[in-house]
Amino acid sequence: MTAALAWDDFRLVKAISDQRGLTLAAERLGINHSTAFRRLGQIEAVLRTPLFERHRTGYVPTPAAEEMARIAARMEEDVLAFTRRIESEGLSPAGELRVTTAASLLTGLLTPILAEFCARCPEVRLDVVVSEQALNLAKGDAEVALRATNDPPDTLVGRRLATIAWALYGRADRDSRAPPRWVSPAPRLGAAAAARYVQERCRPEQVVLRLDTVQGLADAVEAGIGIGPLPCVIGDRRPGLVRLSGPEPELDAGLWLLTHPDLRRAARVRAFLDFVGAAIARERDLIEGRGIGDPARLQRTEMISTS
Repeated sequence: MTAALAWDDFRLVKAISDQRGLTLAAERLGINHSTAFRRLGQIEAVLRTPLFERHRTGYVPTPAAEEMARIAARMEEDVLAFTRRIESEGLSPAGELRVTTAASLLTGLLTPILAEFCARCPEVRLDVVVSEQALNLAKGDAEVALRATNDPPDTLVGRRLATIAWALYGRADRDSRAPPRWVSPAPRLGAAAAARYVQERCRPEQVVLRLDTVQGLADAVEAGIGIGPLPCVIGDRRPGLVRLSGPEPELDAGLWLLTHPDLRRAARVRAFLDFVGAAIARERDLIEGRGIGDPARLQRTEMISTS
């Protein structure tokens, strides 16, 4: 009689297939390399067929391994769906909540809101994942996302809280008579519109620095490396910076608070969505570029020479 495979066998094969090797797969599963190697050998012995072709560049799955990986993926989806349904029946906000957002939104907007939420809901433990890339909520990488996007995934539910306005910024003490040097977002940041905005307004040699985080871009402008586009919620809060333009509509991005449909009724998720949504609504003028206060800080773009 052939020995039955366990669920962990499928997880191991999927991890090796995903990572194309034993070392990273073992790290992902929290086991050591030798254990993963031994278990893979046992699975292949049970099935009497090789699951991977060993190459210098890594492990290449055979058709049998590919089928096991697909089965494991379906199992993971079923487990996540079941967990979400059970969690959604909770009545009081409690437990761990994983939230993902970009570094610029965390430091420029979300951190004080999280402090208030933690005081209001002490039974909820927040696990904040800072990433410039969108994590996959459907696969459980996070449960709630605060994202700057004009195209939220159709698989998620939520609401648009505000429009993130961008403007051109520079140091208040910069020499406006000198030809400007620019800093630019890298297109890989996901800020293609802002990168294009810079490209259309200066010569290539005037771009002295490109960065792949908005926070780094703001730091570079504040350090005097060059002028550059920034979200108003970040630029207006830095007293050493001045706007060199009004809000630029072509750079607008929606600010979305999103979750998976199976989680929206979970008490801790519902409490977080309601609280953060209300808190951000109070900051909407700042986010949308209407919170500058002193009109004297605004310098018109006509003062910028690209020569």
